[in-house]
Amino acid sequence: MVNIRSLDPSASPLDYYGSELRRLREAAGLNQAQLGACVFCTASLIGQIENARKVPTRKFSLRLDVALETGGVFERLIGLVLKSQLPTWFQAYADMEAKATYISTYQAQVIYGLLQTEAYGRALLSVDYPDRVDEMWAGRLERQRILERENPPVLWVVLDEAVLHREVGSRETMREQLAHLLTFLERPWVNIQVLPFSAGQHTGMVGTFTLLRFEDDPDIFYSESYDQPHMTANPELIRERSVGYARLQAAALSPEESAALIARVMEERYGHDPRPDARTVA
Repeated sequence: MVNIRSLDPSASPLDYYGSELRRLREAAGLNQAQLGACVFCTASLIGQIENARKVPTRKFSLRLDVALETGGVFERLIGLVLKSQLPTWFQAYADMEAKATYISTYQAQVIYGLLQTEAYGRALLSVDYPDRVDEMWAGRLERQRILERENPPVLWVVLDEAVLHREVGSRETMREQLAHLLTFLERPWVNIQVLPFSAGQHTGMVGTFTLLRFEDDPDIFYSESYDQPHMTANPELIRERSVGYARLQAAALSPEESAALIARVMEERYGHDPRPDARTVA
């Protein structure tokens, strides 16, 4: 039995969600076990969410709205809750990313967050946030929903070839991640290019950066240091980095050539387990 604790609804979106869940459940005359049975979960999970000790999922929220006949209250709240799980310093960028109509990014170290698989993203998050992987991944997954919108932003990604070779998680994680990248060939608004090692020195050696364009607002430049984001609409910097990005695109392989390289690395580097003790079961 989860102890009931008093929540301050104004403390955070998660606290507000929990207090609303408790209020609406009690108004419906249901205990935690009864509501859990309606939404296919345990009474303990209901209690943890009501006490703001567990982050709800979008699917859970949709089931709550049906069970409690809320008219979509929890579906509207869940976006705020999941966004609040992102690092505080990153939330302003996530807001801008969600509003952008055109996203251009150069990634020197890892796959861009919008294109990450769950296993890959969780492996990355476990390095700096080992105790908050579930919550942090939920926030990242919420970011990815912009690619499923009726009118998604155009996304252009230039990946340094090193990203393909850096093993994150495991060989299977990398194989799944690279295979996932290849699925975006079917989406005309997502373009992925690989900057090969053979390009030598290039303008992206200053580090990872992203350019956001909007319908009616000024362009935004975004980059990160260890824990300090840099986001600006400075026209001079935007112009400089836009030219730099065009040069990266010109130096990178075409989307088709990039897909071929991704597929080759996936098969040659992650396609089978070369360890002597690995055995194939007949």
